[in-house]
Amino acid sequence: MLTTLVNRTILFCVAYSRVVVAASLVLATLAAVYAATHFAINSDINALLSKDLDWRRREVAFENAFGRYQVMTVVVTAPTSELATAATAALTDALNLDKVHFREVSSSGTASFFLQHGLLFQSPQELAASADGLIKAEPLIRDLSTDRSMRGVVAALEDSLIGVQSSQLSLDDLTRVMSAASDTVEGTLTGKPAHFSWRALVSGKPSVAAEKRGFVEVRPVLDYSALEPGRRAGDAVRQIAAATLPKFQATARLTGPVAMSDEQFATIKENALRNGIITVAVVVLILWLALGSFRLIAAVVVTLGVGLALTAALGLLMVGSLNVISVYFAVLFVGIGVDFAIQYSVRYRADRHDVGNLRGAIITAGSHVAAPLTLAAFATAAGFLSFLPTNYRGVSELGLIAGAGMLIAFATSITLLPALLTSLKPPTEQVALGYTSLAPLDNFLARHRIGIIVGTGMFVAAGLPLLYWLRFDFNPINLQNPHSEATATYLELARDKDSNTNAVEVLAPSLQEADAIAARVSKLPDVARAMTLATFVPAEQSEKLPILQRANDALAEAFDAKNAEQPPSDAENVEALKRAADRLNDTAGELKGVGAEAARRLSRNLSALATADVGVRTAVETTFVQPLQIALAMLQTMLKPDPITMQSLPPDLVREWSTASGQARVSIVPSADPGDNDAIRRFARAVLKVEPTATEGPIAVLEAGNTIVRAFVQAGIWALLSIALLLWLVLRRFSDVLLTLIPLILAGVVTLELCVVFGLPLNFANIIAIPLLLGVGVAFKIYYIMAWREGQTHLLQTSLTRAVVYSALTTATAFGSLWFSDHPGTSSMGKLLALSLVSTLAAAVLFQPILMGAPRTKRGGVPAVGQKTQKETMP
Repeated sequence: MLTTLVNRTILFCVAYSRVVVAASLVLATLAAVYAATHFAINSDINALLSKDLDWRRREVAFENAFGRYQVMTVVVTAPTSELATAATAALTDALNLDKVHFREVSSSGTASFFLQHGLLFQSPQELAASADGLIKAEPLIRDLSTDRSMRGVVAALEDSLIGVQSSQLSLDDLTRVMSAASDTVEGTLTGKPAHFSWRALVSGKPSVAAEKRGFVEVRPVLDYSALEPGRRAGDAVRQIAAATLPKFQATARLTGPVAMSDEQFATIKENALRNGIITVAVVVLILWLALGSFRLIAAVVVTLGVGLALTAALGLLMVGSLNVISVYFAVLFVGIGVDFAIQYSVRYRADRHDVGNLRGAIITAGSHVAAPLTLAAFATAAGFLSFLPTNYRGVSELGLIAGAGMLIAFATSITLLPALLTSLKPPTEQVALGYTSLAPLDNFLARHRIGIIVGTGMFVAAGLPLLYWLRFDFNPINLQNPHSEATATYLELARDKDSNTNAVEVLAPSLQEADAIAARVSKLPDVARAMTLATFVPAEQSEKLPILQRANDALAEAFDAKNAEQPPSDAENVEALKRAADRLNDTAGELKGVGAEAARRLSRNLSALATADVGVRTAVETTFVQPLQIALAMLQTMLKPDPITMQSLPPDLVREWSTASGQARVSIVPSADPGDNDAIRRFARAVLKVEPTATEGPIAVLEAGNTIVRAFVQAGIWALLSIALLLWLVLRRFSDVLLTLIPLILAGVVTLELCVVFGLPLNFANIIAIPLLLGVGVAFKIYYIMAWREGQTHLLQTSLTRAVVYSALTTATAFGSLWFSDHPGTSSMGKLLALSLVSTLAAAVLFQPILMGAPRTKRGGVPAVGQKTQKETMP
């Protein structure tokens, strides 16, 4: 019945070829117009997994409350901590003026709060030591504060030298100060970038990278209809930063969820046109080798194009908008859908050689491929549609579109393709299409059938222990380009334990409950700290405030504006430089040691600066005085904190940690090395055990990984069951079903074993190769089992093998183009697809024929119905 239906369809299309071609092209044009006008892509990666999952509900609830996924983080980096602080504040103020691209920018008021009250977060002992140090440095601070110029800087240096001469200090004690000053002056004199940090000078150690960074959190206006939703906001940040930061010698880099997502799609899009052109060219070359006629190639390409247009339109009609996974339906359609057209076309070439007549060859070929193509199409579609019941929405939508696409590809292959062949009239085939050169290999495999089957089974079984080391990479960061700005910046921050990049979150019903959760999880050895809004109200303020008041009183005169001196002239600066140079030489005298050498070096540099151009002196003065102004202003602010209560916290900070309805956020930071993925997963499990409502960060990664793995296991089971049922309904023999499925399962196992051998872990991207392996693999296996059931022998030499090989090459080209993507996730997908294709091709072409053995015969050796002799089946 199946063959009859397909044959009647082909007969109709051959009889009315022009009408069928015209109708198909009109339908394809309408579909293309619909697809173009209704094309939409939802680039929100959070939409890839069902919101009905328990952990997704928690994630959505937290996201609705605090919107952490919709954040773009601007990382400001400057040569010194003072410049980083000033640059961050300036950029924040500038970004706040743009209401078109940004919904919200972290307020400079929050930064001012931490600046003013930062010392209150020290312990009373640490704060007392800091205050005593400031009080002792009052003369130096007074010199710098009252004369904020080159002259004042030199005067402060001379005061230090007086301390050396009075034996309060040794010259070696000033080595670091003098060396830092010399580095700055020398850099400017030689035209190199120079900077100076007063904060590093006071702390007694160089600034670490974290101290020279500032952060601005931006909530951009997002456009999810675009492939890069935050692109316009990111461009606006860069333009504003370019106008704001140069005077601070600062730069800005973008990272965070929005920037990383945009960057991922930009990487995928990059070189897509070039790769697509190369892929099409290679596919056409393979089609030429397979079909040997431009008319045949044109028929296949047009059939493929019409099918792709119809699939795109139907896909958009079914799902509304594509997601970042389902958008790959086009690659799948070309890679797998072309197989049906190649099978028909190669069979047509073989029958054209035997029959000679064009119409007769088309109809005969249709009769031969009707059953295997139909079964392969429905089995492949079943493999894709098996994802529909899973919670992995991204792949389930891909499965829906790809499954429908397989049926469309089949339909066009038995309607439009025969019509096109009739209209284009390819030339007669002069030679047979089979691989007669493979006869020795075919005979060898037949003679050693049992040994090869046993040996293959033992070889695959010996590799099963390798599956113990099969790894699933749960870290989605590894799927992105590590050299891109957003990812590289994230990885840099992730190496800093204080950056909180691996924190998990809890949405508590109240602040009291949040504090209780924080106290509970803080006891875990995997937790470094747990923070709530209450964390920002420092303890023991009654002890700390008097300490700061004492320091502020001691420095009041130093900061009094009435004591400020008039800015010096350049001549006065020159005089101060010469005087300081002489004093440095006098102090060093004939002394030996690092201090004396540093003093003589600085003396030489100050003398050179005194005789340099006035512009050079101005540049040096700016290098010293600009951070000095910032440091003194910060010091004045830090010495005058107000008592902190929950009511006095900045509104922006309160909104970041609590909601208007009273819900509160708990942020839990791991104690583990951020680069240790196993330790981070242990941290996530430990927190979940104590606080099952935790979400975000490593918990989201862990739960997403578990969900996706379960989805693929579930889909794999459904696919095998549905394909097995379909095979049973058609083949009606349990043994024939096994002969089809065993090579398929064998190819899957070998693919996973090779993943371990080649060090290719499974991940969120390349795991999609597993259903594709089922789709492509089952089609190839069906072609061979159907040919075998018809009585064909020496299958390696037949035109069927030619069709399978070239179909596999076409598929490999379509999928292999992904291998060369600059996006690591896409590239890993291409690698695993190519690996699985090699395995399934070997299983179909080399293993399945010898597994099936000789065609089945009736009792007494009489050929089964429909069985052909070797002479009849040889090409």
